Amino acid sequence: MKSSLLNMVLSLGIITIVAAGLLSWVYTQTEAPIAKANLDKQIEAVKAVTPEFDNDPVAEAVEITPAGEERVLKVFPARKGGELVGAAVESYSSKGFSGDIKLIYGFDAAGTVTGYAVMEHAETPGLGAKMDTWFGPEGKGNVIGLNAAEGELTVSKDGGQVDAITAATITSRAFLDALNRASAAFAQLKAEEK
Repeated sequence: MKSSLLNMVLSLGIITIVAAGLLSWVYTQTEAPIAKANLDKQIEAVKAVTPEFDNDPVAEAVEITPAGEERVLKVFPARKGGELVGAAVESYSSKGFSGDIKLIYGFDAAGTVTGYAVMEHAETPGLGAKMDTWFGPEGKGNVIGLNAAEGELTVSKDGGQVDAITAATITSRAFLDALNRASAAFAQLKAEEK
């Protein structure tokens, strides 16, 4: 083929169409397995963070928009014998060092934090990524057993009661921002059920 503008445009066009077709095919092949893996991860997180229940919180999930918020949070009510014993709340914060973080928090009926699971984040490895363990029972900033309904949880640097991750205060603030948002959604669920 002679090197001309028309031949170059045709070659580039054909390559682009083939690449787009391949990407489309890969997407359709992986879409369902990825969605299933995400659902399985969500189900496991709900089981891990909530008090013992005998219902299907994922099937009974409701969407709640806490007062003053724009985005909807998914709340998974946990019931035992028909009584609300707690819930898992899928929350987020856009205040992370590297963007959005997405977590699931567990609460008992009184609104006390029973656990959490980090679902997505892009925080700095070795620093902000420590939130997986830092705020848990063995971590220095343990939030398990605290109740955000009694007052917003903040880092000690801001006069609060939770120790921030060393050298990752922004991530710690984002973690607590998401927790406070989740607590508000759970309080709203309890109010709506009364």
